[in-house]
This record gives sequence, structure tokens and C-alpha cells, in this order.
Amino acid sequence: MSQFQESDFTVDIDQPLGLLGGLTPAQFMKRHWQRKPLLVRQAFADFKAPLSRSELVSLAAQEEVESRLVIREEPGRTPWRLRSGPFERRALPAFAKPGWTLLVQGVDLHVQSVADLLAGFRFVPAARLDDLMISYATDQGGVGPHFDSYDVFLLQAQGRRRWRIGRQKALQLRDDTPLKILANFEPEAEYVLEPGDMLYLPPRYAHDGIAEGECMTYSVGFRAPKRDEVARDLMQRLGEQADEAMDDQLYKDPDQAATASPGAIPAALQNFAQDALQRLLEDPSRWQRALGESLSEPKPQVWFQPGDEGLPLEGVVLDRRSRMMYDATHIYLNGESWRASGADARLMRTLADQRSLSAQQLAKSSQGAKDLLKDWCAAGWLLRKNP
Repeated sequence: MSQFQESDFTVDIDQPLGLLGGLTPAQFMKRHWQRKPLLVRQAFADFKAPLSRSELVSLAAQEEVESRLVIREEPGRTPWRLRSGPFERRALPAFAKPGWTLLVQGVDLHVQSVADLLAGFRFVPAARLDDLMISYATDQGGVGPHFDSYDVFLLQAQGRRRWRIGRQKALQLRDDTPLKILANFEPEAEYVLEPGDMLYLPPRYAHDGIAEGECMTYSVGFRAPKRDEVARDLMQRLGEQADEAMDDQLYKDPDQAATASPGAIPAALQNFAQDALQRLLEDPSRWQRALGESLSEPKPQVWFQPGDEGLPLEGVVLDRRSRMMYDATHIYLNGESWRASGADARLMRTLADQRSLSAQQLAKSSQGAKDLLKDWCAAGWLLRKNP
């Protein structure tokens, strides 16, 4: 198994990667990303699943873990049933029963050995990474032919799964099932994946995976927010920034004439409102800051336990659930932002890129940087690095 340490793995984008079939990350992003599929045999050589079936089932029983159960019915009945977790073991069908699938979302948030796998995909911006989902299926289990609106790497972790894929044009969905299943799936290619094999699919590339015997598949998904969702979130965050960005000038209308149409909104008031919005948006750093805080916001089910009060001398590593990014002027961590420049900015960008800092890097940092890192340790966002 190719082992990645999530805390200290750095990708050279111009060096061939086994998990990309010998392509360099630069070549993969240019040829395949958002364009066409890529099948890689033994992307992770001699792969051994870091999570057993029983461990996955135990995870699905927890309240803070998102899980779903999909059951394929017998002919003549509604073809699929869907239930949401958490699930106690006795609530799941027998493992000997064919045709059912357990989907556990965001496993990387809960299991470090699973989170470590994501280090190999760090040639894609962290702002795009969503999570790692595990799909356990009994023989003939699957969720039906469908398409995703995001990029996904499908890593076979255990057993065998047969994938049929196609560049689907007809995207109509069936109306007799709770799942988003294509009504007229037209596959163009078919592959059987075994442990260590991986299939990359760009957005809206239709696919249908059927388990051949008991199997487990890891799906590394990359989020693709909708434009209206981004706009709503940014406007909400910009509104929260308005107090610090705006003066407290009141609307004035000394030239307002008497009106026979009191229900009509005065043009002067519309212009006043438009000017207020323009003032809020005229400084790019405001909406860039709002975007950075939004993209680094942890998943809703994530919370952190208070950590060390001091700064560990042996080095630090970001907690696996922490989301850290940066732009030209700010550092973002878990939905908060800090202005940074010079050596401090370079240090924090290294932490965001590599997710760890060594003892030597800490020793060379400024007192201000050390104080900030100490605060992050106390919040549980930053942890002591293992030797």
C-alpha cells in the first residue's frame, strides 16, 4: 500500500505519480481534470483498506456521522429504497443478503488513516476538496446509474466492483425511486476494479457501479458550489462586514417633493442603496476575505476539543478536520481570517500547503506568529506533531 502521511506530504506537480498512472499532476490537470475519465490500475499498489467492515458499521452508528442505506429490491417492486442513519448494527440487513449498500460520508473527518489518503490528491486546490465517502456493498449492491455534479476519484478498497460509464446527454431521472437515478443510461465503457485500482470521473459523467461479491469503494469528492449559493453566502458575510466597512451616513432627501404616489419608492433612495452596495464591493479584499472565510468553514458536524495551552517544541500539524487556505493578503483557518505579510505570511502559507511545521520552522518564527499558533493549539485546530 502506498502510504501518505497527511501531515508532511508535498506533491511535486512535475513528477510522475503512481496514483495517476505515471502522469504528472500537471499533465493530469491539463488532460483529464473536468474533461475525460482516467482509469489507473494499481494506483495504490498492494492496497489494504485502512478501515474494516466492522469499523465502518460502528462509524455509521454514530449521531455525528452522516450515513445512508440503499437497498435494491426484487423485480416487480420499487427498485431501490433509501434510509438515513445513524444505524445500529441490527438495523442493517444481513451481510449475506445481496443488493444493499451502506454509504458513510466524510470518513476522513473521523479516521486519521483515511484522512492520510487525501494527501496524495494535494495537487488540487484545498478549496475544492469536499470529503472521502466510503461505500460498502454486498453482492450486486449499488445505487443505480447516476451522475455527480463534481469531480470524483473512485478507489477500490476491497473486493471487486464493475463500473459502467458514459458521457450521458439525456439526464432525465426516474420518478419511481427516492434516488437520483438516470432514466435512460447509455454506458460507453465497462471496467472491473480490484483493490488499489482507481477511476477518475469528471462532473456529469454517468456511472453505475455494481458489487461483484462483498466490496468497499472510497470516493474522493471535490465540491463545486453553485453560483447562486456562492452569491448568497458572500452577501451574508459582506453584510456582517458592513459595520467595519461603512460609515453611518443617514439617507437625506431635502429635495423630496410632495407626492401623489406614496407607494412608489423614490429614485433617490434606490440610488442611495445602490451606492451602499457599491461601496461594500468596491474593495476586492472585502469579498475575497468573505470567500476565504466561507471556503475554510468546517463541515457543520465538526467541532474541536480544546487543546494544549503552549506551543509544542517538536512541531505542529493541523487537525485533520481543520481547513486552512490563503490569498495574497489573508490567512484563513476554520472560517476565520487574519491579515499576514512578510515572513509570517510565508510561514502560514507553508502550514496551509503542507499542513505541518517542523521544530526548526517554529524556532525561526516571530513572536507574533508563535502567539497565533499557540491560540490555534488551544482551540484544538493545531496539534502536536508526532516524532
